[in-house]
Amino acid sequence: MNVSVLYISYDGMTDNLGQSQVIPYLIGLQKKGYAIHILSCEKPAAFAAREKHISKLLKKYKIQWHPISYTSKPAVFSTLYDIHRMQKEARTIVQKHAISFVHCRSYIAAQVGVYLAKNFSIPWIFDMRGFWADERIEGGIWDSSKFLYHRIYYYFKQLEKTFVRSASHIVSLTQAGKQEIEQWTIYKTYKTPIHVIPCCADLQLFSPTAVSERKKQKLRNELYITKKQFVLSYLGSFGTWYMTEEMFDFFKVLHSFDSDAIFLCITADEKDTIEQIARNKDIPLDSLRVVAANREDVPAYASLSHWSIFFILPVYSKKASSPTKMGELLGLGIPLICNDGVGDVSAIMQKCVQGKVITTHNQQEYARVAQEVLKDTADYKNELHATACDFYSLDMGIELYASLYKDLAEKTKQS
Repeated sequence: MNVSVLYISYDGMTDNLGQSQVIPYLIGLQKKGYAIHILSCEKPAAFAAREKHISKLLKKYKIQWHPISYTSKPAVFSTLYDIHRMQKEARTIVQKHAISFVHCRSYIAAQVGVYLAKNFSIPWIFDMRGFWADERIEGGIWDSSKFLYHRIYYYFKQLEKTFVRSASHIVSLTQAGKQEIEQWTIYKTYKTPIHVIPCCADLQLFSPTAVSERKKQKLRNELYITKKQFVLSYLGSFGTWYMTEEMFDFFKVLHSFDSDAIFLCITADEKDTIEQIARNKDIPLDSLRVVAANREDVPAYASLSHWSIFFILPVYSKKASSPTKMGELLGLGIPLICNDGVGDVSAIMQKCVQGKVITTHNQQEYARVAQEVLKDTADYKNELHATACDFYSLDMGIELYASLYKDLAEKTKQS
């Protein structure tokens, strides 16, 4: 196979996201015979810390990396500047390496896809990752009451229509997202094929057998957690679309039934900020543990928990959301407490032998679920891991992308 593919991402390969949600897929696709080129915007601090490691990894798999620096200031104009630079670099790569088609991750990169399709007639994949502009409004990143952000939002909603019209294929993270797109007026005119590929997980790394009991006991000792204590965990950053207040409210209720319970927060967020939230809720600090962990250490820390929790704002944009942590935690065999109204979460939870879906955020619902969780001591690690394999297998994700790549490669040869 002699097919060269350009993958474009505004997220950096030296970011945690690039390492977990981009590189593993591209390595799998390279093994299937595709010549992969990556164009990414790298944040200076992350690039300085991890550039050598990522370069070595990508060279090992003969993936060519074309990093450019990410510009953070001034807001808005820096992004426009980066888009211009990405278009310029992409043009050079296309001309030099005979690129067959382009794979664009999310809305910023998609603007480069439109540019290349217009100027070189190159087919491209709109891997949308979610309803990006709506996420920024609903997550409070853009203040729609301000004229500038109102106009930016309108601009991207118009671009969204261009992406649907221009792309050869669309990738949605969820069935719920796909169904929503199919209702858009633009889609009824331009029925671009939509493929559902969720945020997959490395289920060899996130596996019940990946962490030894000796390692877990070592971490318990370091965190002053006894084996008998019930541990509820949270994995990832707080805030934005995550319902921080409600998750702490839930733990407070659970703690009222079991005063020895521990809330283990595996996060890079500031410890002082998280402890202040606990103080505001009158949650004893000795029941809180806050740890930052590298990706390779996350399975060990998460494995200390009996259950894990995440509440996400059930807003419009989250129809298209596929929480990465869901696949990772199920892969470890950890049952989940989550809320409905988010992507395919409820549908997947119905397939789990163990787990709870919150439908109403109030004390009565929290008390009901907390008591059920504390009483439920059954071990369904293998069954939960099997569910993760059904929905979040990295191998499955690679096969789905490979099928998409094959279709584009064949169409490119015919044209």
